[in-house]
Amino acid sequence: MTTGQPWYRTTLRWAQTNLVEIDPKRYDDAWWRMHWRRTRVQGAIINAGGIVAYYPSKFPLHHRAIALGERDLYGEVVNAAREEGLKVVARMDSNRVAEDFYRAHPDWICVDPDGKPYKQAEKFVTCINSDYYSDYLPRVMEEIIERSKPDGFSDNSWPGMPRERICHCRNCRERFFDYARLDLPKTHDWASEGYRLWIRWNYQRRTELWDFNNEITRRAGGPDCVWSGMISGDVMNNNHRFIDTHAILKRAAIIMLDHQRRNTVDGFTDNTETGKRLHEQAGWDVLIPESTPQYQLGAPTFRQASMPPAEVRLWSSSGFAGGIQPWWHHIGAMHEDRRQYQTAEPIFRWHEANERYLVNRQPLADVGIVWSQRNHDFHGQGKANERTLGPYRGIVKALDKAGLTYIPVHADDLAAAKGRFKVLVLPNIGALSTTAADAVRAFAAAGGSVIATGETGTSGEFGEPHADYALADLFGVHRGKGSHGGIEAADTNIEVSSRHTYLRLSPEIRAGVDGPHDTTAPTTKGSRHPVLAGLDDADTIPFGGYLPVTTVDDGVRVLATYIPDYPIYPPETSFMRVFSTTIPAIAAREHASGARLVWLAGDLDRCFNRDENPEHGLIIANAVRWGLGGDPLVTLDGGLGFITPTAYDQDGTTILHLNNRLLTSRLSGRQDRLVPIGPVTVAVKAPAKASVKLLVSGASVDARVAEGRLCFTVPAILDHEVVVISPA
Repeated sequence: MTTGQPWYRTTLRWAQTNLVEIDPKRYDDAWWRMHWRRTRVQGAIINAGGIVAYYPSKFPLHHRAIALGERDLYGEVVNAAREEGLKVVARMDSNRVAEDFYRAHPDWICVDPDGKPYKQAEKFVTCINSDYYSDYLPRVMEEIIERSKPDGFSDNSWPGMPRERICHCRNCRERFFDYARLDLPKTHDWASEGYRLWIRWNYQRRTELWDFNNEITRRAGGPDCVWSGMISGDVMNNNHRFIDTHAILKRAAIIMLDHQRRNTVDGFTDNTETGKRLHEQAGWDVLIPESTPQYQLGAPTFRQASMPPAEVRLWSSSGFAGGIQPWWHHIGAMHEDRRQYQTAEPIFRWHEANERYLVNRQPLADVGIVWSQRNHDFHGQGKANERTLGPYRGIVKALDKAGLTYIPVHADDLAAAKGRFKVLVLPNIGALSTTAADAVRAFAAAGGSVIATGETGTSGEFGEPHADYALADLFGVHRGKGSHGGIEAADTNIEVSSRHTYLRLSPEIRAGVDGPHDTTAPTTKGSRHPVLAGLDDADTIPFGGYLPVTTVDDGVRVLATYIPDYPIYPPETSFMRVFSTTIPAIAAREHASGARLVWLAGDLDRCFNRDENPEHGLIIANAVRWGLGGDPLVTLDGGLGFITPTAYDQDGTTILHLNNRLLTSRLSGRQDRLVPIGPVTVAVKAPAKASVKLLVSGASVDARVAEGRLCFTVPAILDHEVVVISPA
């Protein structure tokens, strides 16, 4: 790394022993120092104060760890870190207090409409609009700076109370009235203007707090003593906590990423997507260390049990592909399951050996996938996971499976997409601003292809409804009346056939395909569109999703239409009652600029995320390939759809991450073994004369030029491979 830069630009590997209240009696300084050394960390995140103080604070209500006494464990660990040459971030966790604090300052605590305080377990939840945040916590941070001069600060739960509860304290009542000239909402009603304004006000307040905390720490600790509250990599979690990442990350000197949880939906690919999405907002020169648990963090969570090394490796290598830096994390300073101490060292040593290729680079991708938090709020509303996040996940999943490169693009940044990507995908971006819609039109006018899905552009950015799709003029697709199906998973009861729906592909070709004679089969007229490639022996495919009724202009080609449900049980009754309709499900046209436009009115993206029907993923990938004109940045031969590419440019050198996505667990984010995949033949746009180096396996690779691309074979990929292609 370049010297002379502040710590938040140069500290690439982090350590955190998350202290618990009994640790003052058992912290082994010599052992943890050794662990810092062997894992090659450059910075330590050390518990200071907030809910629990690990030093003798001068504030009587600043609760000291139960085993602390008059000891300054925080200061001791800080001194050890300094002696080892490490940067120090003082960690706080501040949004809850004990009962004695509540009794002393009841006006600092969140309350319900009846004035009853909100509690979480045994603690009282502090209000983000009270003097606790504007006066007390700043004085605590100033005390910590005076005692130990940390390089910076972070806070685990800085955004305060999440949105499922509404605080009705005097501070909130007065501040919200000043903002909206309305009383606080009493219920979560998306039809209410007051509730929608409350949502917007809460985002604004967290952004103000970010700026305020940085003013405090920089004034007391110097210009590089930045405050960086932890944020989640899960976009819905950030919405839940009112963290406007697009506003905040543009202010962030470093992103302390608290993205650890495992769930049944997002797998390891989610960590790559997260890194790319956050970098696009913060800038690719901003570092994103990510707290990576060495303990089991699933459902249930086992804080003392070791996470399988395979799982940690897959998670961290997926993060590296997204530009994330490693940060090992243990809960408590001593563990009886000591397997967890062995996992980080090989990962961190590999990172140190190859760090030059993992930072200071710019992404390369064919596709921009559009998203925004406002879309999840004001279009997704109370069903955002299904309505808006599901389609986005489905597009990512389909492109990953097809080996196509992508970058998440915020809807407010679409003006910069022109000339950068060949294809834009708008996965059910129902809440689309006029500015964003104009940027999409400009992208297409410049020759960029666009794919839109579902209800894209049915409203403005804050949910104000439109009479027609905002991009109806571009696509020649218009909103009709009504809809079919639904966004939730289908009923598993075989007696229920309401989602037993299909799409009829056009033109119908079964008359010329082997099978029983069909008197209903029309004579085939014309050829299939490239979006339907690979479905040559089928005239119908499963659907089972949600379809808004649309109409199309002349010159727009309808590639598939809707077939309504019919009985599925008993089998004797299972035959189509309505063979065909004129309701469009997939439509395509070509723009005068050469741009290729596809509208997936049927929610194939949402369906693919939820149901993983292979036809849906194939059509999405085909639409992107057609938009690319058959000329992607990277192509993979082999890998069985389990290898995903992520590409970067570093001063003319191409860096290609190849991540193994093969799961042996039924849960997407769990894994206890690694299964190698290969050989994989790679063809990439790169200089014809170039050297190819594999950073993980260290294997030698012979490259050749074929059809204008540099081609080489990677023998096997265990968890990941990083390919460095340097001009000769």
